[in-house]
Amino acid sequence: MAHGQTWLLVATRNRGKLRELSRLLDGSPFPLVSLDDVSIGDLVAETGATLEENATLKATEYARLTSLPTLADDSALEVAALRGQPGARSARFAGEQATDAENIALLLEKLIGVPDEALAASFRCVIATAWPQRPVTLFSGECRGRIVRTPRGANGFGYDPVFFVPELGQTMAELTQEQKDSISHRGIAARKALQWLNRVATDKERP
Repeated sequence: MAHGQTWLLVATRNRGKLRELSRLLDGSPFPLVSLDDVSIGDLVAETGATLEENATLKATEYARLTSLPTLADDSALEVAALRGQPGARSARFAGEQATDAENIALLLEKLIGVPDEALAASFRCVIATAWPQRPVTLFSGECRGRIVRTPRGANGFGYDPVFFVPELGQTMAELTQEQKDSISHRGIAARKALQWLNRVATDKERP
């Protein structure tokens, strides 16, 4: 790392999410580094009850461990017919070490018998930034759609293959990167975060 350069840690071990956030934050005034880049092997436990709590917990703890400004996100699929489940436990819906396929399988199992017209769902994302001498800042995004009973598409990760976006007529996993970035919950939140990072950079450059 160059002397005097401010680096921004993107705190996730999810490779799909890391690729997506790196792409969405392209043009950041602060070069991005990953947990692997700074040799952090431990995972911060997501013990919060909400996305806001988990994102804040990860951002502040990784910032403490590395002494770097840190950006972390927490995302969730919320299905109305399941009273908002999987919610904050989306990544661990079928167990702590569950795969995407296992989480999807459990979701679809729980929706057996639910009428197709009652499969409304939303993706939500909260991004937190932990920055020296600044309060933790949160940015949020939401994308609404519905669940389909058969996974479709090979792009994306998580629940993308069963999340149908009505205005585009495809699941998240069928969209191109550009299409997904333009409408996704994470894309919306990341664009807000990028605007904030640019304001922070401007503040730092003022005499």
